[in-house]
Amino acid sequence: MVTGASRGIGAAIAVRAGADGAAVALLAKTETPNPKIAGTLAETADAVQRAGGRALSVACDVRDTGAVASAIARIAEEFGSIDIVVNNAGALDLRPTAQLPPKNLRRLLEVNVEGPFAVVQAALPHLRQSGNAHIVNISPPLNLEPKWVGAHVGHTVGKYAESLLTLGWAEEFASVPIAVNSLWPATTIASTGMMVAMGEAAVRAQARSPQIMADAVHALVTRPAAACSGHFYTDEEILLEEGGGDLSDYRLAERDEDLTPNFYLPSSPLPAR
Repeated sequence: MVTGASRGIGAAIAVRAGADGAAVALLAKTETPNPKIAGTLAETADAVQRAGGRALSVACDVRDTGAVASAIARIAEEFGSIDIVVNNAGALDLRPTAQLPPKNLRRLLEVNVEGPFAVVQAALPHLRQSGNAHIVNISPPLNLEPKWVGAHVGHTVGKYAESLLTLGWAEEFASVPIAVNSLWPATTIASTGMMVAMGEAAVRAQARSPQIMADAVHALVTRPAAACSGHFYTDEEILLEEGGGDLSDYRLAERDEDLTPNFYLPSSPLPAR
């Protein structure tokens, strides 16, 4: 199951799973087209099925714990099991303290922390029965350089809290085993939300395709759960470990040198690939 599956990284992850013939549960709020942001659950479901998978669309706001519990129950009934949870749904708000209203801070914490917690809590009985259970949080490494917290404290607190869930769950569920890892884009990704925020031309000039995250998730969740948990990976690291030395196919920017390192990562130039 993939949250935030109506567009961008979430949709790409779901379609990649579909290409393996997987049964993929798609969770998102967006059922109807948005004039500002492309992508709906129905469109992702159609793409999953065209790729060769089986899709189940469930409209669900991860901030609503009752809706999450109902969604998990429906997925388990429909598919018979839940083996993989990808917590991709996220909220982005980079305003500094003086400009961030309390209601927007609450939204950051509800979507980025409470949402993943509710999803995993509801899915946990089913993950315990899986032969190779994985939880993947789309959250950053815990880089405690003050510049990252000071730049947008509300957003950083929320995403770092999600990363702390990775550490805690990896320890808590080690004996099952359930693998719990965080995955983060090494560079700017041309997601729908980023293009709305910055403009499509500006994003494409410095970004990679969401497909790199989809392929990295696939590589991660096909590893043995008992041997791979409690890590903070970038998409680059995973694919290079898998032997993918040439990442140029994912590049939307004209040159490797134009790729921009993502938030919470070192700002040193990326090596040519």
